[in-house]
Amino acid sequence: MTTHRDSSRARAEAFAALHTPAAPLALANVWDVAGARLVEAAGAPAVATTSAGVAWSLGAADGNALARERAVDLVARVAGAVGVPVTADIESGFGADPAEVGETVAAVIAAGAVGINLEDGAHEPAAYVERLAAARAAADAAGIPLYINARIDTYLRGLGEPGPVRLAETLARAAAYREAGASGIFVPGVHEPAAVAELAAGIDAPLNVLAGPGAPSVAELGALGAARVSLGSWVAEAAYALVRRATEELLAKGTYDALAGSLGYGELNGLFPR
Repeated sequence: MTTHRDSSRARAEAFAALHTPAAPLALANVWDVAGARLVEAAGAPAVATTSAGVAWSLGAADGNALARERAVDLVARVAGAVGVPVTADIESGFGADPAEVGETVAAVIAAGAVGINLEDGAHEPAAYVERLAAARAAADAAGIPLYINARIDTYLRGLGEPGPVRLAETLARAAAYREAGASGIFVPGVHEPAAVAELAAGIDAPLNVLAGPGAPSVAELGALGAARVSLGSWVAEAAYALVRRATEELLAKGTYDALAGSLGYGELNGLFPR
């Protein structure tokens, strides 16, 4: 008989196998159940959440302001609504110390996720290593080969001198994070071809690149060595931009052109069982 742990382990292994430059895992990050179902219905092999979109939709700012319980509840709702693997963006772990990060990870696994994003953010690398190790220990205790996508914010935050100095710092962090239990490395804030190629060549793990308007295509990033390409908060930002455009048009002109091309009520309602 297949147990819940066996099923989660199988999904985690399947999710890890999706990370390959030959056909990068492309993730359109979502923040609710309807979005997750649409992504799955479109043929995506996995669903990823965006911490920003989740926080905004629940009335909080992105950046560890959302309560852990609310974040985990959203993960449970998404994971329970789709059949593909789910990876959750848990910011810096929703915890003040490594022990609390471990508690968050245990809760996220129990909620059904088989992957996480864990950012170093403002943490010093040594402190982040402890948090990362706690996350891996929690996953091991649960018996799940959790895919831990370690996010390095050197480029996003502009840490260190641009060029070789920043690259060297990023590679040093990647090596330390791998040793602490990271499965893959996420370096947002960079999609220039030369930089992506240097990162992919220097990191002994699947590289995740954050893409959006102006970035190379998924295939082009794969050719440079990226194994995962995600949209982060871009989809949420685009959705909320539509809310503003439609509202401004309605109030200023009394017209509705911004709503052209919307999904139909029946299609959206059909995503959910009665």
